[in-house]
Amino acid sequence: MDTAASAKDRLDALLARDEDALARTERLMEHMTGEREPLATVLRQHLRTGGKRIRARLAIAAGRALGADPARLIPWAAACEMLHNATLIHDDLQDGDTVRRGHPTIWVEYGAAQAINAGDLMLMLPFLATDQVDAPARTRAALSALVARSACTTVHGQAMELVLPDAAPEDLHGAYIRAIEGKTSALFGLPVEGAALVAGRDMDAVAIATPFTRLGTLFQFQDDVLDLYGEKGRAERGADLKEGKVSSLVVHHLLHHPGDREWLFDLLSAPREETAEDAVHDAIERFRTGGALGSVLKEMRAIADAVTGDATLAGMPDLQAMATLFVELVVQPIAHLWNEPAAPALSHPAAN
Repeated sequence: MDTAASAKDRLDALLARDEDALARTERLMEHMTGEREPLATVLRQHLRTGGKRIRARLAIAAGRALGADPARLIPWAAACEMLHNATLIHDDLQDGDTVRRGHPTIWVEYGAAQAINAGDLMLMLPFLATDQVDAPARTRAALSALVARSACTTVHGQAMELVLPDAAPEDLHGAYIRAIEGKTSALFGLPVEGAALVAGRDMDAVAIATPFTRLGTLFQFQDDVLDLYGEKGRAERGADLKEGKVSSLVVHHLLHHPGDREWLFDLLSAPREETAEDAVHDAIERFRTGGALGSVLKEMRAIADAVTGDATLAGMPDLQAMATLFVELVVQPIAHLWNEPAAPALSHPAAN
């Protein structure tokens, strides 16, 4: 990793090239919410809460790196962002999150039923956006099919996450990876694969997107860590534990300490309002001192190396540089933890 200042300078330089395209993407998304109330207001309110727009940035920057005019990528960037935001609206309802990006979540403000409607509508808008891409009809059809497959993969991943507590101990890590590869990773590979299609790279679009799919896995690990050891724009620390979510930290703690399974799943299964802050702080400390935090960070470093050292990207220096910068973007919020040591050994036989 470069110094934080150097990485930030290079990232700012990369993103500055696409600010006009990103602004046009924002305007297109707002336009596509339409004028039919009440959902037009609901969707605009959700979009205006902001976010990093990582998927839109990936779509535009990848297209540029592959030789496509960024202007041609604007509808595709909007499609990727809207699909992502549809999942957020539904996720907040399922998880019981009350705050998103410092604002009340849609279900809190408008009720669960209207949140379902808003998420459903946002899920359909990407298909309308792909029809606006300046590309041959066969390419637009391929983009629509790609959106559909990615949406299906994401829903399957979300469903898998909900049954992780029932996974066999020896398969918990594998089940967790399958869940996040569905619900998170798919939406990181999506914008790059689509950008490759727009750029005419049909034959190797999947290979080009693969390292960015891994980037999604890295992002989910980061999100897990940030919930307990950083700031992720929610009203409280430890929201994942209170929601009963099986995170990477939970998985790695049980790899090191399988005897803690009853304690940990009792904590996760308790009603959110009955989960005491002391119990959350106890878990935070035990994850750190017991080696889970260090092991998660070790796995993250391995994923980061796989992304930046991907053989396909080696022949595409602009795209490789972009992947490296996005790795740094993902890692930056937890940079203060990056060198946390892993525990020396795992006690669970499945990890050996």
